Amino acid sequence: MNEELWYKNCVIYSLEVGTFRDSDGDGVGDFEGLTGQLDYLKSLGIDAIWLAPFQSSPKLDDGYDVANYYDVDPQYGSPGDFAEFMYQANKHGIRVIMDLVLNHTSDQHPWFKQAREDKNSRYRNWYVWSKERPQDWNKGMAFPGVQKETWTYDKKAGEYYFHRFYNFQPDLNFENPDVRTEAQRILGFWMNQGVSGFRLDAVPFIIDLPKTSAEKPEHMFELITEFRRFVQWRKGDALILGEANVMPDENKEYFGEQGDRMHTMFNFYANQYLFYAMATGEVQPFKKALTDTKKIPGTAQWAYFLRNHDEIDLGRLTEEQRNKVYQAFGPEKDMQLYDRGIRRRLAPMLGNDRKRLELAYSLVFSLPGTPVIRYGDEIGMGDDLQLKERIAVRTPMQWTDQKNAGFTSAHKPFRPIIDKEPFSYRQINVAIQRQDPNSLLNWTANLIRIRRECPEIGLGEWQLLEVGSPEVLAIRYDYQGKAVVMVHNFSKEARQIQLPVQSEKEKELFSLTQNNKLTATNNGYAVRLEGYGYNWFRVGSAIR
Repeated sequence: MNEELWYKNCVIYSLEVGTFRDSDGDGVGDFEGLTGQLDYLKSLGIDAIWLAPFQSSPKLDDGYDVANYYDVDPQYGSPGDFAEFMYQANKHGIRVIMDLVLNHTSDQHPWFKQAREDKNSRYRNWYVWSKERPQDWNKGMAFPGVQKETWTYDKKAGEYYFHRFYNFQPDLNFENPDVRTEAQRILGFWMNQGVSGFRLDAVPFIIDLPKTSAEKPEHMFELITEFRRFVQWRKGDALILGEANVMPDENKEYFGEQGDRMHTMFNFYANQYLFYAMATGEVQPFKKALTDTKKIPGTAQWAYFLRNHDEIDLGRLTEEQRNKVYQAFGPEKDMQLYDRGIRRRLAPMLGNDRKRLELAYSLVFSLPGTPVIRYGDEIGMGDDLQLKERIAVRTPMQWTDQKNAGFTSAHKPFRPIIDKEPFSYRQINVAIQRQDPNSLLNWTANLIRIRRECPEIGLGEWQLLEVGSPEVLAIRYDYQGKAVVMVHNFSKEARQIQLPVQSEKEKELFSLTQNNKLTATNNGYAVRLEGYGYNWFRVGSAIR
């Protein structure tokens, strides 16, 4: 496989340095602590780490309010600690993708401080200003129900500044060529430090054309093309993973007609119908969402996930569909967020039901794209709804049943560790699950191994199969004369299905997950799936 297409057949592990492992006892995770856990991540089988923002920040939005794009926040260590981490990750064969927040800065960033204090400053036009409060001052908010406005008056500047997110995160003005040049410098700087790519935060807001409609803005799509060209010129195999929650008819603008913009994007659209299917057992809307997002150009690829560091966004569902998901997975008001989502981890949402957890992860690892797993989900970590907004799903990693879950030796960690049943660190931790061959951790590691043995998923052509049951999703992948088939039952009841035979040469299916085989009859392959059951099959050969 072309090395520049490494993202086609990889597994990405999402983590935050501050919540992963503390090495110096100050209660906050750091790069030295993360470096010490690379053996664990290697044994899990992941290919790439996606790091949440780690640059200097006031931390009013958990690091997404960046105050210096070119450094490492001292809480997480020194630039030398980061360099050592990168060296060791490379030795372990693990790539590093970093979160890059270009849409806005912190209001404590030197650029904004100079911009607001001096209207003649070169940085004044790096942000978006208005002398009068625009009519849409309370439209187009990223966090409805929490934000009050998108235009805030600044006394020092004597003008209003624009911010899609919180008022301490003023938006950068990418219509200004100096801002574009600086963005490329930032990309180049971190590629020089060895990173393999970027998770580009809030892409639709980066490319908004300033002062057009807040709810339906015009976009500067050529800006994505500029980013892509620059990144690939500097480092041929570098990746841009875009966060863009858009409708299917907009996908081609973000991927590019020839696949020359985003390499990958999260498939938020299909993800919302995935949760609807898990909540109701109704698979048809999910199948339609997969079909609606199937056509993407060139070497572009989707990234699929179950949970990440944010809320589960359900904004694309109808109100009736959204309410069904709420009822199943987030019935209490404090489980919901921003009038559109759920702020819970996967295990609590699924009632800590091992069968449903396996179904969910087997599904996301078998969808046509790159799977992304959230730190702690491999052991079934819970959430802390007493914490503010999205912080509920950003609690420290649970390593052992010792004090502070083995996360830190400090008297008190910077953020509470979950200690309430059934998700207490005393029962849910890496050390215990390592010793149990039937644990969720070891099951996940085995699933990752199987996924990596199926390049058809990332590189092949796929099709949905009709199997005679509306609760079952069946997908077939073909690549270079080989094929795999994945089946998942969204019903709590057992289902009997018929898988079609594609050619006369196909006589047998060999299970990759259950160590059995099926022989074809005139009607195809008869497959029985238990409630919330699943199976992965290789067509025609037990060994690829």
